[in-house]
Amino acid sequence: MGKKTKVALAIAAASAAAWAGTKAISKPQKREGKEALQFGRPIVLAHRGGAHLAPEHSMLAFDQATELGVDGFEVSIRLTKDEEIIAFHDATVDRTTDGAGYVKDLTLADLQQLNHGFNFECLEGNTPYRDEQVTVVTLREVLEKFTDKLIVIEIKDGPDTYEGSLMPSKLWRLIEELGAQNNIVVTSVYSEQIDRFNLYAQNRVALGAGDADIKKAITAFSSQFGHLYNPKIDVFKVPLKSGVFSYDSPKFVKFLADLNVPLLYTGVNDLMTMSRVVRNGAFGIVTDRPDIAHTLLQKVQKA
Repeated sequence: MGKKTKVALAIAAASAAAWAGTKAISKPQKREGKEALQFGRPIVLAHRGGAHLAPEHSMLAFDQATELGVDGFEVSIRLTKDEEIIAFHDATVDRTTDGAGYVKDLTLADLQQLNHGFNFECLEGNTPYRDEQVTVVTLREVLEKFTDKLIVIEIKDGPDTYEGSLMPSKLWRLIEELGAQNNIVVTSVYSEQIDRFNLYAQNRVALGAGDADIKKAITAFSSQFGHLYNPKIDVFKVPLKSGVFSYDSPKFVKFLADLNVPLLYTGVNDLMTMSRVVRNGAFGIVTDRPDIAHTLLQKVQKA
């Protein structure tokens, strides 16, 4: 037996011993179920209120999605110049309005003067709200009006910005003031923002997975040491696929389900895909087409 073969066998033996040792003593901790996530059936959330049917993050969109029977909304938030939390996705207002500029440089009053439905193009290809005044919506308005809905809130301002440094504490104070802890999920691509928010919330609010949390879970799942993974978040909001990794793999769904961490899939806009992910064990979907999802909701609620 050559020297290289002996070294390889020794490494393999050591790895096997390490795996066996950690497997024997490791007891993965399931996440305690949050009240906000207790539905008992797959759910449908309207992405930004249903961004293909009405101007995103507008009260028009939220009201229309509510009429279609959705279980809640996925909402992006940003902080204005006067430190108001608004429902808004982009850093600038250019894409959605008839004005220009950064949200952080505009006050709430400034933003309310703009038509946030100006550039919205409906499914038929026309721009029906160009001559109407679609106003910006604050997160407070959403939480106060839709108290019976699950609101997934995504912090868009990064932790290294002034606005981002204020957002976790301001968001928590608003949620606490309104007593909305049990119908909220707070998430962000920035895991640091979720951690900062939880310093105030102290696990009283359901937490979504940031990019770092997602990478950690994938690494654990793909290795032989998945039994060492202990999640610090309550729900994954992910696309169906990223690169070569499929988040809707039944094995990955089960890996997280065993830890009481459900999966919420984004960008699901056709009925066939909606039905498939629900069959695979999805907690729910986030869709731009609540009108299509309405059919799925009816089937699920009758089952």
